[in-house]
Formats: sequence, C-alpha cells, structure tokens
Amino acid sequence: MTDKFDAIVVGAGHNGLVCSALLAKAGKRVLVLEANEQVGGAAITREFADGYSVSACAHLLYQLQPEVRKELKLSPRLVSEDMTTIALAEDGNHLRINGDRVDGVTDEDAREYRDFHKRMTRFSDLLRKYFNKRPPRLGTRDFKDLMILGQLGLDMRMLGKEEMREFLRLIGMNINDEVTERFETPLLRGAISLDAVLGTHLAPRSPNTIMTYLYRLAGDHGRTSVPAGGMGSVSNELAHVARNAGVTIRTSMPVRRIVITNGRATGVETDSGERFDSLTIISNADPKTTVMQLIGAKHAETGFARRVSHIRAKGNAAKLHLALDGLPTIQGLSKKEFAERFVIAPDQHYVERAFDPAKYGKSSPEPVFEITFPSFRDETLAPTGKHVMSAVVQYAPYALKGGWTDEAKAEFMQSIITTLSNYMPDIEQRITASELLTPADIESEFHMTGGHWHHAELTLDQFLIVRPANGAAQYSLPIEGVYLCGAGTHPGGGVSGAAGRNAARTILSREGAA
Repeated sequence: MTDKFDAIVVGAGHNGLVCSALLAKAGKRVLVLEANEQVGGAAITREFADGYSVSACAHLLYQLQPEVRKELKLSPRLVSEDMTTIALAEDGNHLRINGDRVDGVTDEDAREYRDFHKRMTRFSDLLRKYFNKRPPRLGTRDFKDLMILGQLGLDMRMLGKEEMREFLRLIGMNINDEVTERFETPLLRGAISLDAVLGTHLAPRSPNTIMTYLYRLAGDHGRTSVPAGGMGSVSNELAHVARNAGVTIRTSMPVRRIVITNGRATGVETDSGERFDSLTIISNADPKTTVMQLIGAKHAETGFARRVSHIRAKGNAAKLHLALDGLPTIQGLSKKEFAERFVIAPDQHYVERAFDPAKYGKSSPEPVFEITFPSFRDETLAPTGKHVMSAVVQYAPYALKGGWTDEAKAEFMQSIITTLSNYMPDIEQRITASELLTPADIESEFHMTGGHWHHAELTLDQFLIVRPANGAAQYSLPIEGVYLCGAGTHPGGGVSGAAGRNAARTILSREGAA
C-alpha cells in the first residue's frame, strides 16, 4: 500500500522547506522526507556539550533573499543585522568594518574602501537579481530563456560602458590582485580576502575569488546576524510555514532510492522499506548523491553521469565549537564588542599560506578563522555566566592525507588553539568542552558530498548556466519528473532560499499549479 503525493521533496534543508512551502501554497500535496531527527540540514541548532548549544554548521545569516522572506511572510527578525566585522590584531590594534566604513586604517584606505564597497555592492546587486531567476540556457529558443538573456545584456549595459568593462574584467579575477592594488593596510587586505574564500577550496590568488566575494555580498551587502535560538530557528520557522501551507514533513526517514520506472520518476523508497508515490521528485541532496546514489548511474545517460561524477565538491572548512567558562581576554576589545563578528586573517599572504598545505592534503598549521560568540547575544545557548564560541576554520581538506584520524584531528586542534592563543591568551584555560567538525564529519552528519557548503565549488565553470553541470542547469535532471533544489544548483550555497524558490517556480511553470 503506497501513499501518493503531487510532489515529494527529499531532504528538509532550508531550500527543501522553501520549495515545499511554495508548492503547497500553489495547491500541491507535498511530502518532505528528512534523514535526520530535525529539519534544517546544515542550518540547525543543537547541543554539543551539556548545557551548551550552537548553530552546528551554518552559523551566520546574511543571504536570506527578500523574495523568500516576502512570499513566505517570514518574521522580520530574520532580516540581517549590521554586525561589525573585527579583524583581530595580536597587538590589540584591531580593524573594524561596518558597511562602507572601516576604522583603524589610513584616511586614504578609508576613502578607497568606500569606493570599493560601492562598486562591489553594485556588481553584487546585478548578480543578486539573477540569483532569483531560473538560469537561461545557451543556444536556447525558449522565449523565457531568451528574455532573461536579453535582460542580462541590458542590465550590464545599464552599468555604463566603463563599469560594464570593469565588471567583465573583475568577475574571473583573484581577490589578491584587487586588494593589493587598492589598499595599504594588511588587516584590511586579509579581512576582504577571507570573505572571498570562506567555505571554498580557493585561496586569494585563485581565479574566481572576486566572483565568490560578490556572491557573499549578493545576500544583503555583507550584513550579518546571529538569529535568536541559532540558525535552527530559521529552519524551524520555514518548517512552520510549510506545515501551515499543508506540507507533510517526516523526520528520521532516510530515502534509499528514487524509483525510476520506464525512464521517469514514480516515487521514492525509504531505508525502512516504505514506498511513497509521486511523478514529481525534488532532491534537496547534492547533485552527486542524487544522481549517483538515489537514482543510480544506470538510469542516467552515460555522458551526463560522467559530468556529475566530475563535479568538484571537496570541502576545506571545519567548524569549531567551544564551551567556555567565561569570555576570553582579547586586548583592545570592549566587552560589548563580543556581540560582533571576528576574523583572524592578518593579511592576504597569510590566508594564501594557510591554503598552501591543503593543496597537498594537509591541514593548515596556522589557520584562518571566522568567529562569533553567539551566547553573548542569546543567553539560552549556554549556562548562566558561561559562553559558546562558534568558528569556521580553514583550511581543513576533506581528503586529508592519511585520513581524519583521532591523531589528525588532535593535531589540527592544537594548531587551532595555538593560533587562537595569539589573540586570546587565556582561551585554552577557558575551554570546558569542544567539538571539531572536519569536512568528513560535515559530510557524515549533514549528508553533503565532500562536506562542501555549496555542494559544488563556486567557480565560473560551475556557475549560473552550467551549475551544477550541463544537462542539469535549470533544476530539472534529464530524467523525467526529477528536480534538484539544493545548494548544488543555481545560485549556490548559503542560507538564502533562492535555489528552493527558483526550483518551485520552475516546477509550477512546467507542471502547472493545482
């Protein structure tokens, strides 16, 4: 006996929840099946030590799209705040960035940064507009695709001849050359470089890192926030909206396979042997998992299966959680500033050197960091008077030479503590418990191939009209009735909801609303 739905979404990550909610609002009967015990995918809040909770993977909100907020009527509290980014200096002479303002630099660098920020946000606005559209196909005769291509050309021309040329010059360049040419202050160069490479297998000298910097700005011009209750509160609200729209969400329900009958999807089968029928299956899983495991390469055309197998998706970012008996000492920092975002990236060369070992399968002996103390804003995350530190740490290659053994993790953890101690001399004494998630751990817990945030590296050959691969760039796979809605599709990762919204709109345009 099977149950039939208009659509089945595999995975209750935030994009899957957005997609399911929009389909249900259009009158579809939708089922969401999630392998883990709670919804949210990588955007969850969970306890990692007795009394200490943290956003387990994604830990800052900065890309949630206005279109998603509006169409799902999300709470205003999910609008990004304007947290200051503090680039830490060992001597306490920290640099502070907020919007287009930067303190702790020369007057010339401050002026140059305002001009730089204005240009970058203008370019990111162009990208953001197309993040919320189905990407067009080259060589297409489809009217909608032709309209989007025409509009893209028009929007680029509206930048003006000089700015259009600058956009086309910069988009494939590396961030190192840009910050070196523009700024004198090492900390400013380092902070911008770090923002360009967070969550990627790239370094400041890598091509495409200006594009990844623009990608980050395309959320809300770089404004960040720590939601009350952690990132899990975002996913919980999305789940609430979906359920109110009529979506059925079942957790602890891993999907074993997408059932293909005579070349088209007809349902899914779970690990427990349950069968659910639908002619529309939407996978929130990454493209490799979807095609190579859930569908099976035998059901895909050989060339397409090969292209999917070659998608680059090797994570290089670890997630660190520390339970602290109190706030650490940071010279030159006022107590209220613990509410802000911190980075450790002394200059662009430091970030590049941190990446070098990863080329050869080794972790960074002097890593770079993005750090928050979420319990400073939200006391529910830690016992009274105690605190949680949450950090993204790079570089930690997924394919570590020799594997992520206990010894390898301990060695990387020692590098982390040694580096942190240069800025927080009492940090080691403050730690009462810790958790370090390598990309291999992230892959295991959050079911992301390679432990990569974006499910597929953000580079020009895996971006926009060719994301994640030729034959799957418009959310549908070359297998009738199967769609993708996760971070591996256009525009990419980050808690934005754009991929889920675009996928839902694509499905409704093709199959019609009820």
